Amino acid sequence: MRLAITHEAVFRHDTTVHHSIQHLRLTPHSSLLRRVVDWQLELPVPAYKSIDPYGNVLHVMTLDYPHREVRVKAHGVVETAPEFDTRIDKLPPLFFLRQTELTAPDLALREFADNHRHDAMTLRRLGRLMAAIRDRLQLVDDETEPATSAAHTFATGEGTSGHLTQVFLSCARYLGAPARYVSGYLYSLGEPTQQVSLHAWAETWCEGDWHIFDVANAANNLPHHLKLAIGLDFLDACPIHDVRNRKTEDEMDNEEWEWMDEME
Repeated sequence: MRLAITHEAVFRHDTTVHHSIQHLRLTPHSSLLRRVVDWQLELPVPAYKSIDPYGNVLHVMTLDYPHREVRVKAHGVVETAPEFDTRIDKLPPLFFLRQTELTAPDLALREFADNHRHDAMTLRRLGRLMAAIRDRLQLVDDETEPATSAAHTFATGEGTSGHLTQVFLSCARYLGAPARYVSGYLYSLGEPTQQVSLHAWAETWCEGDWHIFDVANAANNLPHHLKLAIGLDFLDACPIHDVRNRKTEDEMDNEEWEWMDEME
């Protein structure tokens, strides 16, 4: 499958900002089962490119002049194979047993996860955990508070794909299964239209490999996920993040997507 993706985002500040720094994880990289044919970022100023500790392609962009909006555009062509995407990891699976401030389970989450405790966590059992979380939590599209903890999401009973992913990470790690946060694009085959959209899901180390668990869609190992970044939680892997203001008052709007698929 060949995907041509164009993603444009405009961030508007409530007041004039004289200095801002953005971490951009908007660049996929080639792997054994995926080839990046072409990919470009269009930014207001040049950005410093590096590879972060998780192996993600990271661009750091600094705007040191007065501004009220930041416009970012990513576009390119990626070829994917129908099998699960993989790559050479920089960190061992056991690293992803670590809880963070955003994934640390409270009493309610631990009690919920204990209902799914077994001597060994198999793919089937992790699938049942994912289904139970999806049954418990309502999926919403509001992205105004992306850095919300798993405990808060579980208590409120609703969240975005990223919020639901962090609940799954919290429970899986508590039960002894290494799990990591993934951000990327999801190619939807649903009717009436097909589309590509930003999405978040989990990867869990089980039975000797990493496996996709898309909590928002209650499905695993789907072939239509295009990975951008991984991490322990949202803050490690989010595609665009203002590192100066984690609880930002900015609004994201004017997002535009274009997609093309070619079956060969």
